[in-house]
Amino acid sequence: QLQLAESGGGLVQPGGSLRLSCVASGFTLDYYAIGWFRQAPGKEREGVSCINDSGASTNYADSVKGRFTISRDNAKNTVYLQMNSLKPEDTAIYYCAAESFCGSMWYDAWGQGTQVTVSG
Repeated sequence: QLQLAESGGGLVQPGGSLRLSCVASGFTLDYYAIGWFRQAPGKEREGVSCINDSGASTNYADSVKGRFTISRDNAKNTVYLQMNSLKPEDTAIYYCAAESFCGSMWYDAWGQGTQVTVSG
């Protein structure tokens, strides 16, 4: 069974940093692109970033470009989202999802989400 689990969320002050992790179990991430998404209260889910299976290609939402960095370590079956210069508007539940390629819109697995709160 394909499973993803996010971790690393928390409460941070504006300007601070967090690193989210997305760990796969039950399958290897080697053949999947991984996307990070977020959903704030009262708002629709939005795509934040995506990395292809090899890690050679990444993309970012305009709202996070230059502040967030996605990376992967296939040996650890893990994808990361480094978030710097956090803003209150980054507050949301962050999810990772596995798909055949970035933008496929067909997801094979979703994580349960991790809360990120930027306040202070």
